[in-house]
Amino acid sequence: MVFAIILLVLLAISMLGNFRSVVGNVVYSKGRHIRAVGPRLEEVITEDNDAAEKIAVVEINGIITSHSFEQGGYGMVELIKAQLKRAEEDSKVKAVILKVDSPGGEVLASDEIYRAIADFQRDSPKPVIAAMGNLAASGGYYVSAPCQWIVANELTITGSIGVILHTWNYRGLMNKVGLRPETYKSGKHKDMLSGERDPDKEDPEEREMVQSLINETYGRFTNVVAKGRALAHEKNQKYAENDQGRALSRDWTEYADGRVLSGSEAFKLGFVDQKGNFEDAVKRAQKLAGISAANLIEFQQRYDISDLFRLFGKSETRMVKLDLGVEGPKLQTGQLYFLSPTFAH
Repeated sequence: MVFAIILLVLLAISMLGNFRSVVGNVVYSKGRHIRAVGPRLEEVITEDNDAAEKIAVVEINGIITSHSFEQGGYGMVELIKAQLKRAEEDSKVKAVILKVDSPGGEVLASDEIYRAIADFQRDSPKPVIAAMGNLAASGGYYVSAPCQWIVANELTITGSIGVILHTWNYRGLMNKVGLRPETYKSGKHKDMLSGERDPDKEDPEEREMVQSLINETYGRFTNVVAKGRALAHEKNQKYAENDQGRALSRDWTEYADGRVLSGSEAFKLGFVDQKGNFEDAVKRAQKLAGISAANLIEFQQRYDISDLFRLFGKSETRMVKLDLGVEGPKLQTGQLYFLSPTFAH
């Protein structure tokens, strides 16, 4: 009874608080009611400067992933795409700041975010400025590459341009406890990367196949960096000499070997355009957008009672989480990552 009363109270609050949103999300098309899909976002002012123009801040924190862990069923990729769409549609938003603090993450998720930012830069006159925090390495740099301007603190850890595929081989442990795998497969390569296989019987052909996959993905990474930095430098040529940013150094590929770089080193090599903090990124956004002042806003995901019911209606296996005060990366064995391993363990 208590639970039912609580649900009724939550339902009443939700109906009152979300009536306008419900009406706004209903579109009439040929007599049908169509509810807008995707994350429901609300505009939140994070810094009020009493200005008419706005700068939208889009945050990328932690491991870049396509999975939805704590965002009401919507993953990081979907949320960022929705935020960029809102920023593009709002005529008062004059620029976007991509606030990055990430060691990287999944290859596909990083590439999806990269494409969304690149498309935004192509289709909208609004500049995107990357503001790197403590860490913007590997996939964190991958998503920053298409931005028109990149700001990094001198102590920011960035770079780590490379690809990693991680797996475990536990055959030695199995041998010690007397376990022997029995594998039936449709082809000789079907159990590639299996942790049960004898490492002494490694197939050189399979290693070459895996390395070829890594090399192909790495080539994609370096192309993204080269193209993004070239387009940004070309776009910034219309500004004064001191505001044209940095071009990649001729030997930049020698530093794209997985090593991490400080913000100062990245500046020298042309991976970033400016040394500074978030406030410097805001000033740069105003300058590139041609405005003197702006309110800083975020498009935050809004939850209502329907999200609660949707979670109750899910049938997949539940997981009980033990909070130890440290959030570890949720890596999947056998999946490609743009990830700095130094900060992933």
